[in-house]
Amino acid sequence: MRSLLAACAVLILLSACAQRAQLRPAPGLAIITDNSVLPEPARGDLSSGERASLIGPLDVIEVGVFGVPELSRELQVDLSGQITMPLVGQVDARGKTPLELSEEIASRLRGRYVRDPDVTINVKSSVSQVVTVDGEVKEPGLYPVTNQTTLMRAIASAKGLSEFGKATDVVILRQVNGQRMAGLYNLSAIRRGVYPDPSIFANDVVVVGDSPARRLFGDVVATAPLLAAPLVAIIQ
Repeated sequence: MRSLLAACAVLILLSACAQRAQLRPAPGLAIITDNSVLPEPARGDLSSGERASLIGPLDVIEVGVFGVPELSRELQVDLSGQITMPLVGQVDARGKTPLELSEEIASRLRGRYVRDPDVTINVKSSVSQVVTVDGEVKEPGLYPVTNQTTLMRAIASAKGLSEFGKATDVVILRQVNGQRMAGLYNLSAIRRGVYPDPSIFANDVVVVGDSPARRLFGDVVATAPLLAAPLVAIIQ
């Protein structure tokens, strides 16, 4: 009986949302009416901070060359994204996957120094893959991002909402193809399963509660609570 009542409540809620006033653009904000999903960043958007599978500045990596222990070592990527190895020289590791970097090192060793090099790269620690969680959370700060990080998990990393945190006003700021975008989310709706928990990427900024990020949306959502879907916009 309870599950039936809950289902009816959701249907009523969705019906009410379907009848809400159409969202309109505001100054400095272009509403994307045909897309309620915040787009994933392109590869170029991640090159300065990289997603979990990419190597970035100050990450610590382990280079292994099978059968050549004198070339195997632990290295830290410098601030410009470079590493330096004997016989190989300087290599730009920034924005590369471990496989891509291993292939480049192997190609430099092949023939001249090692007949058929077998190179492996392991990321020992990563400080370049982070999301900024700010606003009304208990512990604002920078938190690691993996390919499993979602909005709810990022907020949980910051120990959840503070006393004054508004679950209905959560903004994700992101760079997509060189363009700033924002998504406005309702955590309560996500918890109820009304729409999916969105993925979080490196360089994202999550802001909870009333803030300059939230006010980007101005009065656009004043009469349109985010109960059925998030609101995605381009910041002009």
